[in-house]
Amino acid sequence: MKRLLIAVLVALPLFAQQVTPPAPAAPRDPKLPVPVEKTLDNGLRVIVVPKHDIPLVAARLTIKTGGAADPRGKAGLAELTATVLTQGTKTKSAEQIARGVEALGATLVAGAAWDATDVDLSVMSSNLPKAMEYVADVVRNATFAKDEFEREQAQTIDALQVELRQPRAIAGAVTSRLIYGEGSYGATLSGTPATIGKIKREDLTAFHSRWYVPQNAVLVIAGDIKADAAFTLAQNVFGTWKRGTGEYARSAATPKPGAPRVIVVDMPDAGQSAVVVGRQGIRRTDPAYMHALVLNSILGGGYSSRLNQEIRIKRGLSYGAGSSFDPRVDVGPFTARTETKHESAAEVVGIMTGEMSRLSASDVPETELTPRKAALIGGFAQSLETTSGLVNRISALALYGLPLSEINRYISGVQAVTAEQVRKFASTNVANDLNVVVVGDAKKFLEPLRKQYGAVEVIRFEELDLNSPTLRVRKAKQ
Repeated sequence: MKRLLIAVLVALPLFAQQVTPPAPAAPRDPKLPVPVEKTLDNGLRVIVVPKHDIPLVAARLTIKTGGAADPRGKAGLAELTATVLTQGTKTKSAEQIARGVEALGATLVAGAAWDATDVDLSVMSSNLPKAMEYVADVVRNATFAKDEFEREQAQTIDALQVELRQPRAIAGAVTSRLIYGEGSYGATLSGTPATIGKIKREDLTAFHSRWYVPQNAVLVIAGDIKADAAFTLAQNVFGTWKRGTGEYARSAATPKPGAPRVIVVDMPDAGQSAVVVGRQGIRRTDPAYMHALVLNSILGGGYSSRLNQEIRIKRGLSYGAGSSFDPRVDVGPFTARTETKHESAAEVVGIMTGEMSRLSASDVPETELTPRKAALIGGFAQSLETTSGLVNRISALALYGLPLSEINRYISGVQAVTAEQVRKFASTNVANDLNVVVVGDAKKFLEPLRKQYGAVEVIRFEELDLNSPTLRVRKAKQ
């Protein structure tokens, strides 16, 4: 027993030393291949990033238009168009496309975001020419067959009917409406059952004809291919793609923010409450972009972030809490979110807003700032280990009109952010004008929430209309 006690006493200092992780090592600049680019005569911008360590190639054809261009009342059109894009062309059925791509050992997927629609390809370099023909075929020659469209439309409506009964999905959609009102970003990217139901096959063909043109597109190819060979391939499969005749400059999508609001969506049958705090954030081209990245890493960008530490680790009020900036062509949102039991929803709101205020009130200590920067840098380096990750990074720079050389300035940009810059950025972009949304059983948290904010708007779930700027079902005139 005495020997055991001595062993424990000796081990305690060693254990205490292990509790505190070692300081991160100094970051090393990644050795990235230099992108090479060329614009075809039809206006298609082609960017090639040679990377010959493994015999794989990833490619992304980006249409520089997404959900922000959805017509009013038809939210989800861009995403539905992308979904049906690969379901048949003038010469191939959906099954023929799927079997042909599979036979090449490739993956081919399409999807829409707010500012872009992407068609992604991953394949062995030896099969790239044949695989790229499938990319060109679906982008240029999609037919949006009636039966394929109706099937995808019905499946989308079914999925949304399930998704939009989940507190977290409802809270996110309501927050977007509070931040952007009738602006394009105020809708739901995937749409709602009502908006998807209004979309006709002709809407998909019109969207495709209007926006899927070479001067509104960027092709990025990364991997085991030489630049000259990639340009020749692009010319072969896309060179005869006809230019569009419209204007393709993207207009502003973000209205000026209104007064912040506190909204409760009352769902008595919900298993737990979803909490979202949000406001307008920044554009992707904002000079303070790096400040936003570092601030978010501190606030809610990982397991060791302040929100997760305070809400999950210290108090056990949630399985996880986080935050994010979503910079876009125009001003994207900043949100913090979590889910918790109904009785602790008001407490969680207070913790979230309190942590945001704390960031604007004092400088982050270096012992916290350094590891949070290291986490960002580590994630960035990891994202470049695959050809697909490299394509993602380069495509994003091209989409937002940023110099491709920015990819080599990421690490130094993160390292250069100071505690003072984080505090100043927080004071103007995080700590004020916050909308609060709680979706759950209102009777269990409404009173303490009112004590915090006074004016709290309550909407019964049955009366909620995500397609309306008022968020309420319009009542029929008597």
